[in-house]
Amino acid sequence: MEVEPTIAVDPGLGTPELSIVMPCLNEAKTVGTCVTKALAWLERHDIDGEVIVADNGSTDGSRAIAARLGARVLPVASRGYGNALRAGIEAARGKFVIMGDSDDSYDFSALEGFVARLRAGYDLVLGNRFQGGIAPGAMPALHKFFGNPLLTAIGRALYGSPSQDFYCGLRGFRRDAILSLDLDAAGMEFAVEMIVKATIRNLRITEMPTRLSVDGRDRPSHLRSWRDGWRTLRLFLLLCPRALFLYPGAVIFLVGLAGTLILLTGGIAVGSVAFAEHTMVMTAAAINIGFESMLFWAFAKVITIQRGLLLHDALFEKLRRAVPLERGLVLGVALFLLGLALFALALAEWLKVGFGPLTRGNAIRLVIASSTTLMLGAQILYGSFFLYLLDYRAAHRDETSA
Repeated sequence: MEVEPTIAVDPGLGTPELSIVMPCLNEAKTVGTCVTKALAWLERHDIDGEVIVADNGSTDGSRAIAARLGARVLPVASRGYGNALRAGIEAARGKFVIMGDSDDSYDFSALEGFVARLRAGYDLVLGNRFQGGIAPGAMPALHKFFGNPLLTAIGRALYGSPSQDFYCGLRGFRRDAILSLDLDAAGMEFAVEMIVKATIRNLRITEMPTRLSVDGRDRPSHLRSWRDGWRTLRLFLLLCPRALFLYPGAVIFLVGLAGTLILLTGGIAVGSVAFAEHTMVMTAAAINIGFESMLFWAFAKVITIQRGLLLHDALFEKLRRAVPLERGLVLGVALFLLGLALFALALAEWLKVGFGPLTRGNAIRLVIASSTTLMLGAQILYGSFFLYLLDYRAAHRDETSA
């Protein structure tokens, strides 16, 4: 069991320009090299700075090595890459922070470009290993040719981020700007969350070519390819309600609506394949699935804005004002009454056969149309109340001041 080093930080110390933060978990073989390089680089360039090793529970002597070489060692009880980095950033005293892994895969003796860009006014300077070079064997082929390019492309498409290497662990930033993002990911997805939220908040972001070397560890990486890849994708979707709910829902709704309207007038045949009432059941279901998905988009949009995950959207707010609670209720009731009227027509058709079995024909289509319209009306009624509930306090204040 590793002996905990004693770390005394003088509260009267001034504010350095730069803090270099390294997450660490059993990196005894490499953390000393990283700390030595970082401190020598600070001295060589006459930069007032500090090196912080955010240790996540090492038992191999990593803490003692880092402390002996001059780093501030910060024990972090909560396990996870994100937890370690967040604690290190919060403890940093520098105006700027550069973070990088303590496995000697990044060169802490070549940080000039990061500092120059931060001094020039950028909030976040991201390393780009694909531009700086990847040493043979430094990155698994699965990550280099599939995982990283695919997830980076998804992130760029969803958020318009300028980053072309979402997973690069070497990056610099203004400490106050990153703390304002309220990052909370515990694991490897912390690095991706930083880029996504910085893009959403319109921070000034740029890139810096960064070389990736083969790490100096004698054990496997903490990274778990499929688990961490899924966590990244999950984060992308949670912070982009339009991609998760709105776009798929709109497509499903429109396809279902078109199919239902076509089949409402009678069956059709495409070659030897006939589409009739049974197909209409599925197209009607698509209408409700699609509409429910779009309704969840509205719920998610309100919640993410309220929690500060997304910025206020002028177009969305305009849409909300155009469809207040009362209009939603009127529309829902109208659809509900239309559904009842269609059901009455279906009953009339059933009466024509003496309330006997209905297998095909106009009555079945009317029943499908009736049930679909009733469900849409109910969704709008309850959805309108729920949206009003989500924003009740603000809406109530507006009504009181009006």
